[in-house]
Amino acid sequence: MYKLKVSSIGKILEPSVNEDSAIAKGNLIAVSDGAGGGGVFAERWSEYLVNKLPLTPITSFDQLDSWIESIWEPFYLCCEDEAKKIGGMFLDKFYDEGSFATLACAWYANEKVHWMAYGDSVVFHYNRKTGLLEHSFGALVDFNSAPYLINCKDELNPKGFKCGTFSIETDDVVFICSDALAHYILASYYIANDNIYSKELKTAIESRTKNENFILSAQNRKTGSFSLIINPLLNSISHNLNFKRHINMLLNQKLIANDDYSMAMMDFSLSYSCS
Repeated sequence: MYKLKVSSIGKILEPSVNEDSAIAKGNLIAVSDGAGGGGVFAERWSEYLVNKLPLTPITSFDQLDSWIESIWEPFYLCCEDEAKKIGGMFLDKFYDEGSFATLACAWYANEKVHWMAYGDSVVFHYNRKTGLLEHSFGALVDFNSAPYLINCKDELNPKGFKCGTFSIETDDVVFICSDALAHYILASYYIANDNIYSKELKTAIESRTKNENFILSAQNRKTGSFSLIINPLLNSISHNLNFKRHINMLLNQKLIANDDYSMAMMDFSLSYSCS
């Protein structure tokens, strides 16, 4: 009925540990962006979250809260042991701040895709026939704000939780991206449909942040329809090397921020209808 694809790479311009984690298995795709700007063990926390996800949809904040409550302690105790071995400021940072990550997931169940998101990793639904792109995020300018993050030791904030469903047609694709890639995709879509989203674009550009430059670069690009932008990216996900080459091209064209990049996808193309 669908084909699963996933790719995740670390920063290209300044090689370091990839703090993103992404999975695609069974009826589930998910991306977690470990936030290394605070706390420690971000890459472990993101990996732990995606690998502990249930195979049934999380459809409310209370369900997310209960699930985190059921899984956090083994992670915390294991990392506490390691932090104690390192000691010093590292241990203090672990106790004070813990570990942070976003989480975005999508499950195929009952002929629909159920999604949830916490933070600025984004779930997208693209209808290849109509060209319509739906997503789990707010406004384009919201990428400039600090995201809500799941912490391994602190309470969740209900304001950070979003969920919903997508109705699926043949040839649709559902995919999840970490924030830098999500910003590129959403900005490209708005530019391709600027007759509808000109106000959104103007607000984002006038915010005078680093994201302004990526939007301006994308506006100067001559690409035509959004399909000419998104399809090559979707086709690259099958292999990390191809994905890396595509991201590197976007970096060279100053269309995307230097970050870790992850993408997990469910492709409902007709050619996969017998899988």
